[in-house]
Amino acid sequence: MQLTCYSRQDVLRILHLHPRQLVAWERAGLISPTEEYGFEQLSRLRTLRDLRATRISAKSIRVSLDAMQRVAGMRNPLLEATAVRRGSRLSFRHGGALMDPVTQQLSFDFELEAGRQLQVVPAGGMAAARQAGVVQEMFQRAVRLEEEAATVPAAVEMYEAILVIRATHAPTLINLGTIHYNRREFRQAEVMYRRATLADPEYALAFFDLGNVLDEMQQIAEATTAYERAVLLVPQYADAHYNLALAYERQGQRRRALRHWLTYVRLDPVGPWASHAQGQARKILSTEKLSIVSRRGRRVAVAV
Repeated sequence: MQLTCYSRQDVLRILHLHPRQLVAWERAGLISPTEEYGFEQLSRLRTLRDLRATRISAKSIRVSLDAMQRVAGMRNPLLEATAVRRGSRLSFRHGGALMDPVTQQLSFDFELEAGRQLQVVPAGGMAAARQAGVVQEMFQRAVRLEEEAATVPAAVEMYEAILVIRATHAPTLINLGTIHYNRREFRQAEVMYRRATLADPEYALAFFDLGNVLDEMQQIAEATTAYERAVLLVPQYADAHYNLALAYERQGQRRRALRHWLTYVRLDPVGPWASHAQGQARKILSTEKLSIVSRRGRRVAVAV
C-alpha cells in the first residue's frame, strides 16, 4: 500500500497553520525541514499545533521530548504517548501513568482529565486507568484514519465512539470539529468546539478554533469573544492576537485592533503576516491621530 504524502501547503491547510509557525518548529528542531510529509509527521505537527496554545516554549518542548526519548526509550514520544502540560514543562501520559521525563518522576494518573490534580490510584481506580488506555488507543487509530480521504468517515465514527466513553475528551472534540470545519459543516464544528471549551476551559486552542468557525459564519461579535478568551488564557498566542485584531477592525473598533496588531508584531516580527500587521498599525496611527503616552505620562514614539 502506498503511503500518503502531504505537501507543505497541504499541511498548512489541514492544520490551519501559518508558514512561519512551521519554520519556527523546524528551527527549534521539533520537525525536520522537508517539502513532503508522511502521516507520522502530520500527527506530530498536529500535537505541536495543540501545544502551541499553551505557555510552554518550543525550547522547553524540545528538552522534554529529548528527555522522554532517553528515559522511556521512545522513538517519537508525541505519537507513542500523550503530552500533558504541567507548569512550564511537558509530562507524558502512557500506560495509566504520568511521567515528567526531566525529573523522572512517575505518578499514577487518576483524574485523567487535562488540568486536574494528580492523585495516587486506589485499587478501584485501575479501571479508570485501563479506560484511559482504551481511549488513547482509539484516539490514535482515529487520527491514523484521517490519513486517507476515503477513511475520514471511519475516523468520524471512531471519534464519536470515544465521546460515548468520555464525552469530555477535549482532543477528540477538537479533531472532530476540525473535520466538520474542513467539510464546511460549520454548525457541527461549532458544537464540537464549544464542547471542547466546556470540557477544558483553559484550552486556548479550543477558543481559537471556536473563534475561527464563528467568523466563518459571520458571527463576528461571538468570534471576538472567543479570540479574547484565547489571548486571556495565553497572552503569547500570536495567531489569536492577529485574528482578534482583524475582528476588531471589521467592527470598526480600530483603536482596540491597534493593540493586538502591535502585540502580534512583537511576538512574530518577521514574515508577511508581521508586515501586514505593521501596515495596519501604521494606517490606524495615521488616521486615528492617537496620542500614545507612557505610564509616566510622557509622549512616546511608536515604531511599527
